[in-house]
Amino acid sequence: MSFIRNAWYVACWSSDVKLGELFHRQILDEAVVFYRTQEGETVALQDRCPHRFIPLHMGKLVDGRIQCAYHGLEFDCTGRCVNNPHGDGRIPSAARVKSFPTVERHTFVWIWLGDGKPDISAIPDYGVLDSQAGYKTSGGYLHMNANYQLMADNLMDLSHITYVHDGYLGSPEQAGAAEVVESSERAVQANRWMPNISVPGIFDLLYRQDGQAVDMWTNMKWTAPSCFLLDTGVHRVGGQKEERGWYYGVHILTPETEHSTHYYFAVAMPVATALGPDEDRRYQALRRFAFEEQDKPILEAQQAALTGADFWEMKPVLLSVDAGSVRMRRIIEHMLEEERSNASTSINNTAVAD
Repeated sequence: MSFIRNAWYVACWSSDVKLGELFHRQILDEAVVFYRTQEGETVALQDRCPHRFIPLHMGKLVDGRIQCAYHGLEFDCTGRCVNNPHGDGRIPSAARVKSFPTVERHTFVWIWLGDGKPDISAIPDYGVLDSQAGYKTSGGYLHMNANYQLMADNLMDLSHITYVHDGYLGSPEQAGAAEVVESSERAVQANRWMPNISVPGIFDLLYRQDGQAVDMWTNMKWTAPSCFLLDTGVHRVGGQKEERGWYYGVHILTPETEHSTHYYFAVAMPVATALGPDEDRRYQALRRFAFEEQDKPILEAQQAALTGADFWEMKPVLLSVDAGSVRMRRIIEHMLEEERSNASTSINNTAVAD
């Protein structure tokens, strides 16, 4: 397995990169160090000094440059070595590190690790998290010891909430929910409709219906390679979507390695759904519990069960609820093959030119 590299990934929350500090993260098997310039711009560099391969995040910032902790070489925001304090100070031409394009949008730092030209318009729309959108927002982060595609399957197929999240996000009557799946070249949408069900705990808290039955929906959209936006909520049985009782859920998966993932999650609530301080703390705790104490053990056990094998080599039994995740995996496979083909063509053209 490999990663789609010519795509935007969330590197971290914007608030993680602070002025005067170094922040580091491994993304697509690439070690990256981040810092913020005096002008507020985010810089992303390869986190490995070319001299003795020490991680640059172990060093410090000196006048807007990263100083390596081992021998004091200094690298500017382009990745070029601009100071060698040893001997005659000559700087070898190979003394540079890769720099990566970044964009700050929707409270995240997005990074492009591919060789292709980055297209800012390809960043998924998470405008619901922007302050001017008018929603009450909150977010979190989890590190998961599972491949990002296993986690994507989990998000694309929300039939699991009946069992994994029973009493929190799910209830028994959801198992037979009608689902409609639609797909395009780079996206899949899976909509589930669950009429007249017992209200899950989190939604009872949001809707304040005191345990009465509700109609519920979960409309999940995946945008390649690993970004999700969920529109979910409840209303009275036979009613229509109201000003309260629903929210947008943001779920973004950034591969760390083949077997680990950075998981960013957030919620955007309309004003009428938004809770008071005590209820909001309870809601946040319940939601994090669902991800950390329920999803995480399942996904990490699933990863361990694969024991290094390819997902399709294991010959998984497919159910009707897998339609969305299978379409998603096929799109990812197509995109990977397209990148490999383009890379091969580029190498061949270079060889002919030489």
